[in-house]
Amino acid sequence: MDARITNGSEQIDHRTCVSICDAIGDRLKQSMRPEPEMSPHLRQLIEELRRRDNEMQARPAR
Repeated sequence: MDARITNGSEQIDHRTCVSICDAIGDRLKQSMRPEPEMSPHLRQLIEELRRRDNEMQARPAR
């Protein structure tokens, strides 16, 4: 994505471009609606995965 506008306007440096993109991203995050909550079943499955992961980490290494 290195397209440049060549209509005689001034070019901006990479740092300024990144700052503009970050600001646009922040505004989009603020304006977008939040994600819906997880279903109870999905939440239960995620908790089960966490529990199993914790059990695996607690086991001594072989």
